[in-house]
Amino acid sequence: MAQPPGTDRPGPGTAARPARPTSKDVARAAGVSQATVSLVLADKWPGRVSERTAELVRDTARELGYRPNLAARNLRLGRTRTALLVVPALTNEFFARVYTGAATVAAEHSFGVVLYPSPEGIGPAKDPFSSARAALDGVIASSMATEALATIRGADLPLVMLDSDPTGSGAAAHVNLDIADAMRQVTGHLLALGHRRITHLASAVTSWTFTVRADTLAEAVRDIPGALVRTVPSPLEVHAARAAAERALSGPGPRPTALICDSDVLAAGAVKAARKLGLRVPDDLSVTGFDDLALATAVEPELTTVRLPAEQVGEHGMSALLSILDGQRPENTVLPVSLVLRGSTAPPPA
Repeated sequence: MAQPPGTDRPGPGTAARPARPTSKDVARAAGVSQATVSLVLADKWPGRVSERTAELVRDTARELGYRPNLAARNLRLGRTRTALLVVPALTNEFFARVYTGAATVAAEHSFGVVLYPSPEGIGPAKDPFSSARAALDGVIASSMATEALATIRGADLPLVMLDSDPTGSGAAAHVNLDIADAMRQVTGHLLALGHRRITHLASAVTSWTFTVRADTLAEAVRDIPGALVRTVPSPLEVHAARAAAERALSGPGPRPTALICDSDVLAAGAVKAARKLGLRVPDDLSVTGFDDLALATAVEPELTTVRLPAEQVGEHGMSALLSILDGQRPENTVLPVSLVLRGSTAPPPA
């Protein structure tokens, strides 16, 4: 039999699809107005609705299985509820952890995070969309210069910079690690062990974080009698680091007793170089890393390194962007770091 016009009755063999509960259904079941439901579910109820009523609305929404229509809400607000996280590379575990932290906070606020590796490394980054300003609510960028984001964000999108120069202009907030303190801890540890001939296996990447490491190391040994630091640059890759370390360990003059490496990746290459040259780590040569990646405990001996709280960097970065979108002005953040002592460092050979 044909169905009368306007009915929504399923045909033979078709299961009835339950109607999706609406905010009106929640209001009716909770015995409150639809405006109250909207305030509570948008987390704008404090000062307007009692805590008891807010809890009742939330419980009722859960019982009914209500989910807000984000697409409609975003259209009303002019928001996409999407942030772009720009990183120099996807092959580095540090940036994966930053993304994890940012995505965790974003999910708690019904936001999404698009991860975008800049094709040019530290910049300038190209716009991954036809217009980022139409597809995004904001940009978070890690370990690059503010100017590298000009094409993506223009003058419209709020920008939060991570692990980047805090004096750079254009960012609404900065979240940094205490890189200078990290290098002071590493250098102090080796000096206390008695090392005076030190080679800095430095990243060949030109960026704020690596510049701070080099400057802090030079300052830390400046007034130490007999201390000498030589810098050897290397790409951030194990095989390149091994070659650079071999040159540093087999070159003319007294051999260094310690290698301070700008990353665990470089330190892994240094350990391989020492083994190839017949040197024992740490008996003949101490090696330190930076980041405390999984690689730090995969090599033998395990690396003395600096633990950088990468997930917290992402969490604070996303929280700062959310605050900006809510009309607030978040303060810049500097996160503490810690030195992790393992088997790759010891007093220098007699």
